Amino acid sequence: MVQSNATRTTRRRAIAYALLVALCLLLLGASNTAPLLELRRGIGFALNPLPTGLSGLTRSFTSVFGAITQIEELRLDNRDLESRLRELEAENQRLESARIENEALTALLGVRSSFDGETVAAQVVGRQFSQSERVVALDRGTDHGIAVGDPVLGSGGALVGSVMLTGPNFSLVVLLNDPRSIVIGLVESSRATGEVEGRLSGSLAMTKIPTTDAVAVGDRVVTAGLQLGSEIRSPFPRGLLIGRVVDVQTEPSDVVQTALLEPAGSLDKLEYVLVVTDFEPVDIPAPGANPVPAVSPSAPAATPAASLDAVP
Repeated sequence: MVQSNATRTTRRRAIAYALLVALCLLLLGASNTAPLLELRRGIGFALNPLPTGLSGLTRSFTSVFGAITQIEELRLDNRDLESRLRELEAENQRLESARIENEALTALLGVRSSFDGETVAAQVVGRQFSQSERVVALDRGTDHGIAVGDPVLGSGGALVGSVMLTGPNFSLVVLLNDPRSIVIGLVESSRATGEVEGRLSGSLAMTKIPTTDAVAVGDRVVTAGLQLGSEIRSPFPRGLLIGRVVDVQTEPSDVVQTALLEPAGSLDKLEYVLVVTDFEPVDIPAPGANPVPAVSPSAPAATPAASLDAVP
């Protein structure tokens, strides 16, 4: 019984093998026939989009990853460019500040070269602007030859104030628009004189101008370099520019008029100034005062009677 089953199994395997060999021989013989060629082409055509699609999908993924990489590179480049731009902007601001400072210093050097007196260049290092005063601090003092009362000039040689307090390495300057400031001014066109008083509003007031003197808007006003009355004298050289007339105020019944002046110097934005250190104002005695004669230190003082007797 067992041998019968084995014999049948062997017979089936032999038959199957023979059929497979016959089928292969049949396919080999018919491989070049028209129907099989058409079948092969149809199968190839049907399966052709698959590798093409896989290839396109691969290229799409590659493009996406490449784009992501490029975006990151561009982001880093943009950050570097922004940082460089900030550096360039800061450098441009520094150069612009240096240019403005250089122009201010050049203007002061031009004033110094055209000014006959001795001057000291100083930088404004502090400002005290309040409801009662207009004062600036300089970085030069008595160690540089600056003394109380020295005139102070701004750009263009315009008068901006005078020294009110000094130390070894600093000076305080009261500006023209300080209420305590008084300068004797001269209208260049008509030669009219008056007291130029400081005002916190910014404009200067030239007061006590006789109404008989002509004063017009646009007239230049300079330092008169003289004394008015018995108590006011000018501690400034003659001819320093103070400002220009912007308005004239007068009343028909008044004997004096007032001119409002726009200061020639930028009083609220001073950065560098020139201090005149060799100007000596003439101290004129008041009328009626008895001047004391100068006595030589090497000769004995003479009595008034002997002096009068010595006169031929």
